[in-house]
Amino acid sequence: MQIQINTDNNIDGNQTLKADVKDTVEHHLTRFGDRITRVEVHLTDVNSQKGGRDIRCVMEARVGGMQPVAVDELAHDWEKATKGAAEKLVRALDTRFGKLGR
Repeated sequence: MQIQINTDNNIDGNQTLKADVKDTVEHHLTRFGDRITRVEVHLTDVNSQKGGRDIRCVMEARVGGMQPVAVDELAHDWEKATKGAAEKLVRALDTRFGKLGR
């Protein structure tokens, strides 16, 4: 599973952040094994300096032979946004694979 992490200009996309996001994604999605070919993570600060619950994490999983599955989560910081999006993605993939009987 390839993991691609993107941040906007308001979030410092340093190596520590990218490593933590990658660990979160791998932890939550490892049970899907090689069915997921790529996961794209986009972190954005919705209202920049104003504060509040404004960090959005959009996570999209590319599944072989199927349409991509995308979810998003809004939280106070990137850790919570990433974890929330990963949990939503697990539920969405469970639903998708369950409907297909896989």
